[in-house]
Amino acid sequence: MKELDVLFYPKSVAVIGASDIPKKVGNAIMRSIMRNFNGKVYAVNVKGGEIRINGKKFIVYKSILDVPGDVDVAVIAVPAKFVPDVIDQCGQKGVKGAVVISAGFKEAGRADLEEELVRRARKWGIRLVGPNCLGVTNLENGFDCNFNPPERQARPHFGTIAFMSQSGAFGAAILDWAANHEVGMSKFVSLGNMADLDESDFIEYLKDDEKTKVITLYLEGVKDGRKFLKAAKDTTKVKPIVVLKSGRTEAGAKAAASHTGSLAGSYAIYEAAFEQTGVLSARSMRQLFNFAKALAMQPPAKGDRIAIVTNGGGAGVMMSDGIIEAGMKVAELSEETKQKFERAIREKKLPEHMSYKNPIDIIGDAPSTRYEIAMRYALEDPNVDALVVIALFQSPALDEGIVEKVAVLQKYGKPIVFVAPGGGYPERMARRIEKCGVPVFETVEDGVDAVYALVKYGKHINW
Repeated sequence: MKELDVLFYPKSVAVIGASDIPKKVGNAIMRSIMRNFNGKVYAVNVKGGEIRINGKKFIVYKSILDVPGDVDVAVIAVPAKFVPDVIDQCGQKGVKGAVVISAGFKEAGRADLEEELVRRARKWGIRLVGPNCLGVTNLENGFDCNFNPPERQARPHFGTIAFMSQSGAFGAAILDWAANHEVGMSKFVSLGNMADLDESDFIEYLKDDEKTKVITLYLEGVKDGRKFLKAAKDTTKVKPIVVLKSGRTEAGAKAAASHTGSLAGSYAIYEAAFEQTGVLSARSMRQLFNFAKALAMQPPAKGDRIAIVTNGGGAGVMMSDGIIEAGMKVAELSEETKQKFERAIREKKLPEHMSYKNPIDIIGDAPSTRYEIAMRYALEDPNVDALVVIALFQSPALDEGIVEKVAVLQKYGKPIVFVAPGGGYPERMARRIEKCGVPVFETVEDGVDAVYALVKYGKHINW
C-alpha cells in the first residue's frame, strides 16, 4: 500500500474549486492547506483570475491542465456532475491521488455517477478518497485538506493514534475533542462513500506506518467483509485496532444507508468478526479514545489480574467493581507482598491504619513517598499483571513528586493506568504525568476502559 503515501506526503497539491469567498468549501480547504504545508499549492477554478488566501496571492488556473508544475494530489470541491470530467483532466496531468470532497453521489441516489467516477479514476490509475468526505490530514507534515477551518475545528498535535471515519462530521468532532484533551494523532482520513479506497486499504497502509501505534475507526459498514477480516487479522498482530461501529440497531442501520450509502449489516456479525480478528469494539466516542490512549502509551498486559493503589477508599471500591464487571480480576496479592507491607508498617514507612488488601488504600493523607512504596510493591508482585493508580489530588498531602515516582516505576514493564478525578489542578498534574508516558483518565469508568483495552489486546497477542 506504499502507493497511498502520496495522499499523506504530497509535494504538490491542486485545489479544484478554490475560492477566496469566505464560507465557501474551496476557500476553507485552501486556508487549511496553507497553515502548515510546505509543498506547492495551486488554485484551480473555471472562473480563473486571482485570489488571496492567508495573505498570499494565487493565480487561479481555469483547469488543472493549465498548472505549470507537476501535481501529486488533487483536492476536488466542485458540483458532483462535473467530477468525472475533472478526474479525466487530473489523469491527463499525471495526478496520482484525488480527495473528492464533493457530495451528491451514491448517498444521494446517484450510484451511477459514483460508478462513472471510479471507472475514470481507474482508467488513469488515480486512487480516490471519498467522495462525500471531509478530507485528509497528516499531523506529521502539516498536509491538511480538511474543509473545516481551524478557527471552527481545532487540530490535535502530532501523536501516534490514527483515526479514520465514515462520517465527516463525526470525524471533525473527534479531531476537535482530541485537540481539546491533548491527545496526539498521526493521520486522519475521512472515508466518505469509499468509492475506491476503503477502510481495509487504509488499515493495511497504517499497519506499516511507523508513525502510528494505534488505528481507530468510526464505521457504519464495511465495503468488503472478507477484505476487512484479512486486513484486520494481519494488522492486529502488529498494532491494535479500535472500532466504534454505529448502525447497531435497525433504526441506526437505516440512517447509515441514507448517510453514506453503507449497508450496516447485523451488529452481531460485526461483533463476532471483531472478536475473531482481535479488533477492540468501543461503544462511545469517549471509550474509543480511552482505549486508544491507553494502547498508545502503555504496553499490553500479560494477564488480567489488576492491582489498585488509591488514596480514596470509595474510588478503590468503584474501580474493583468496574474491573470485575469488565471480566477482569482484582489481583490476590502474594504472601511475600503482604509481608513487605507489614514490614513497612512496622518500620513506620506506611501507616498502620491503611489497608494492603487489594485495593491498596494508602488513605487520604498519603504523600508521594507512600504512593511510591505501594506502587512498587504491587508491581513487584508476580500475581499482578497491571496497575491502576487513583490519586485524589484534592488532598493537600499529595505532593508533585508523584510525577517522577510514577515515571520511574515504568521500569517494571507492566502497564500502568492513572486516574485523577476533579477539576483544574488534577488536570494540570495529569498533563505532567502524561508527558512521562503514563496515560491519565478523569473518571474511574475511564480508567476501567483503559485497563480493559490493555488486557484485551494483550490477550489477543500474548496469551
